Amino acid sequence: MGGIRIAIDRGGTFTDCVGNPGSGKQEDDYILKLLSVDPSNYDDAPLEGIRRLLEKFTGKEYPRGVPIDTSNIEYIRMGTTVATNALLERKGERCALVTTKGFKDVLEIGNQSRPHIFDLTISKPDVLYETVVEIDERVTLEDYVEDPEQNFTAPQGGDLVKGLSNETVRILKRPEEDSIRSTLKLIYETDSWKNC
Repeated sequence: MGGIRIAIDRGGTFTDCVGNPGSGKQEDDYILKLLSVDPSNYDDAPLEGIRRLLEKFTGKEYPRGVPIDTSNIEYIRMGTTVATNALLERKGERCALVTTKGFKDVLEIGNQSRPHIFDLTISKPDVLYETVVEIDERVTLEDYVEDPEQNFTAPQGGDLVKGLSNETVRILKRPEEDSIRSTLKLIYETDSWKNC
């Protein structure tokens, strides 16, 4: 027996939770369906699902609002369609795109796919952001991904750091955090954004 395994999908209407007591056997899975927003019963649907699954599998009571003992949990995996739906429906908060200098048009340009190559009336959806902030910074990969020798430079700190997918990244120009912060603050404090 391993630890309790929990998978959650938080949607706009319902939050689906699947828990396994640690056997890994599908027949031991327990399924919960909760309203994603139910303020009269709980503040947060995923947390409520975790609480209920722990009560089911441990036999202990976990009152709402009390920190949960997670020592019996092997993993929690969570996905959500809320952000995807907001993108598809073009709803959500106003936002600014923060990107590396020289890349402000990359989302607008897209991948240049043309399913109907001779169509002169191409319609593209509007971008989701209202303004772009370009950050003067640069990084590069240190090693060649397709190197037949498979030579890898170890991150050593300083200008050589480990990337999110374990590649070694060389920092060519570090961003100036104070400059970025003041630019974003200036955008946020404009009249059009204050009223949000």
